[in-house]
Amino acid sequence: MVVDDHPMWRDAVERDLAAAGFEVVAVAASGGEALVRFHATRPRVVVLDLQIPAPTGVEVTAEVIRQDPAARVLILSASGEQDDVLAAVKAGATGYLVKSASREELLAAVRRVAAGDTVFTPGLAGLVLGEFRRLAGGAPEDSPADAVHRPELTERETEVLRMVAKGMSYKQIADRLVLSHRTVQNHVQNTLRKLQMHNRVELTRYAIEQGLDEPAEEPGRG
Repeated sequence: MVVDDHPMWRDAVERDLAAAGFEVVAVAASGGEALVRFHATRPRVVVLDLQIPAPTGVEVTAEVIRQDPAARVLILSASGEQDDVLAAVKAGATGYLVKSASREELLAAVRRVAAGDTVFTPGLAGLVLGEFRRLAGGAPEDSPADAVHRPELTERETEVLRMVAKGMSYKQIADRLVLSHRTVQNHVQNTLRKLQMHNRVELTRYAIEQGLDEPAEEPGRG
């Protein structure tokens, strides 16, 4: 589904997606239209502008994820401001592109978001990870009960989670570990299920809270 209040921009994005083989099941010009049409069509990916008539893009993102935690929201906005980016990510967006992105970058981002990856315009990924680290630094320590009930991850799942925390894409993780893209996806999905989380944004936040974004100690080194 494509959501944008500018008809020419909305039509262009819809046309580009359709030409690339995506099925565009709905378009909307406002937050209200977006929520009604999301409920009716249940798209897998929502390409969403932030600056739309009420409710806002951030509010739409939060409601979409509340209705369907498996849905993916890719923000496509003219704004690259820190507050806008972080508000969207905290609401559950799994990608954020500025409108200066090329057609090829948009299509690649939709494919990656649909596959469960997180995608950010260059420069924004570091901003988001930095904010997660800041929040994690002020997070309270786990209580003994939390420690007892924390799910056990396999060594490979932990290894993949560590790379997720560093902002690496599935392809980068697959190349580093000499695994298939599908195998990496399966490890991430298993980890999400064990931790009762819905997307890579939540997973990244968890991983940073656990300190998994720090460099791992090399075997055999003190």
